[in-house]
Amino acid sequence: MHDTLLYVISAVIVLGALAQWLSWRLRLPAILALLVIGVVAGPVTGLLRPDEMFGDTLFPMVSLGVALVLFEGGLTLRFSDLRGHGAAVSNLVSWGALLNWVLIAGGCWLLVDFSVELALLFAALVIVTGPTVINPLLRTMRATPEVSQLLRWEGILIDPVGALLAVLVFQFIVAGNESYMLFLQSIAVGTVAGAVAALTLAFLIRRHWIPEYLLNVVALAWVVLAFATSNFLAHESGLLAVTIMGVWLANTRGVDMAEVLSFKESLSILIISMLFIVLGARTNPADIIATGWGGVAVLVVVLLARPIVVWVSTLGGSYNWRERALVAWVAPRGIVAAAVSSLFALRLQDAGYPDADLLVSYTFLVIIFTVVLQSLTARFVARALGLVEEDPRGILIVGANLVARTIGKALLDQGFRVKLTDTTWSEIQAARMDGLDTYYGEPVSAHADRQLELEGIGRLFAMSRRPALNTLSALKFKREFGRNRVFTLRTSKEKDASEKHRVAETYRAPRLFGEDVTQQKLASLIAQGAEIKATLLTENFNLADYQAARGKSHIPLFALDKNDHLRAFTDDYQPEVTPGWTLLSLVLPQQLESEKAESVQSAKTPAQD
Repeated sequence: MHDTLLYVISAVIVLGALAQWLSWRLRLPAILALLVIGVVAGPVTGLLRPDEMFGDTLFPMVSLGVALVLFEGGLTLRFSDLRGHGAAVSNLVSWGALLNWVLIAGGCWLLVDFSVELALLFAALVIVTGPTVINPLLRTMRATPEVSQLLRWEGILIDPVGALLAVLVFQFIVAGNESYMLFLQSIAVGTVAGAVAALTLAFLIRRHWIPEYLLNVVALAWVVLAFATSNFLAHESGLLAVTIMGVWLANTRGVDMAEVLSFKESLSILIISMLFIVLGARTNPADIIATGWGGVAVLVVVLLARPIVVWVSTLGGSYNWRERALVAWVAPRGIVAAAVSSLFALRLQDAGYPDADLLVSYTFLVIIFTVVLQSLTARFVARALGLVEEDPRGILIVGANLVARTIGKALLDQGFRVKLTDTTWSEIQAARMDGLDTYYGEPVSAHADRQLELEGIGRLFAMSRRPALNTLSALKFKREFGRNRVFTLRTSKEKDASEKHRVAETYRAPRLFGEDVTQQKLASLIAQGAEIKATLLTENFNLADYQAARGKSHIPLFALDKNDHLRAFTDDYQPEVTPGWTLLSLVLPQQLESEKAESVQSAKTPAQD
């Protein structure tokens, strides 16, 4: 039996990784692939029978997995983000979420004959969208930045808000029905346990009593300890405790949880993958189909509540009716709804609660319907409303060093949106002082997949001092932007490297500004006083005249055609610059001095009659 369980767990992990990879390749939300694999492995083939194979360990395993997912969600809820992304986002994830909850709960109670408790719990679960389903959809939809940023930040912030609401409703059902004092006790214990766990962990981190290499392990152990202790003191209060703990730590000053959050995100991917295959194996498609007209009514309620909430939440803002309509249409439900509903259904079934099994069937129906429908139609709806950004002009620059900042500022001056990303805080600060938009972190991290805003951005210029990061970034964003819109800048280390230390041609992106131009060479010239100059070419001063005037004292970087399209000079492409184009070149210090002297001399020379 133990050997069989080992093989089952191994197969679940491998299948989960395979589902995540397939979702990445197909640019689809991972939840679809995970559920399909789970259903095929479970009800369809009978190879995976969770209740029989895991026995009494199934409920604790699912509980602990959901607890870690909720803690990771809580770590993403920063109150400054609520205020920092506009009134519409704040409204949607605060009183707008409560309005959505009331509308869905009321509709299900009236139309589908849900009990009051089940309607409130179901509604709390399905108000959550989440970044795992929103981000893939935004990449394929390519809507305007105003709409995309609103949807992205709603998905990030609604995760912990919706989870906290669902946990509170669940606490009310399991404890409030027996005694309101038990309900209040469980809320108090969960809140205090979460706060104490967060305060003690923050104290240890501030005092540097935890070595950096143990921080992730200790944080994980602290979450498990808080969950188990809270559950011991008050039944089923652990989920509330870990959610409170995550939110508290996320908003504690002087405690950097970025490393822990990155670790928890990776761990959450593994946990979610395993959970969904196991939970999917417990889900019989026949039960979802059996919801019948009740399922149709639930879908209608969920779809109709969204436009009302969006319209009210965006009143007084700058959004027009087309933008509101697109935001109202795009709200796929995701990971939190499925995982938490399955856990709550297990617990309510154990408690003998009637109709607990309906919770999973209706929740999974909403998830599958909204994800599939909106994945297929979002691009079409955005195009029909005229909200598709056909040719993103923005540029993502990897690196915030002197070269990246100088080039970024020159492109910003030409009207392009520019975002710089780096892991060196001092260089990020310098970029912000120059008025440049920044992202502090690795562009190839899991955190960047959720938080790095790419709305309006369609090109990559990898200019960091780290060749490996440049190559990785080019490989990642080649799928996002297209092969011909991803470029790297050589470093002197690459130029001098032997063949066995160079990146293979297969993985190499076009080199910015030519093979002989390196990041270090440009940095040296800029430090000496070189500047980027924009020159409009005309019939009377064409490219040949420009080259004759400046000779070898300039390095051509970019050209803007008559339609303001940006063309980069690379090792294998030289734009055919004609009159009407604007040429951006790095002009060397001696040439700048010479031109300045000529200008002064010309000003001193009296005009001839």
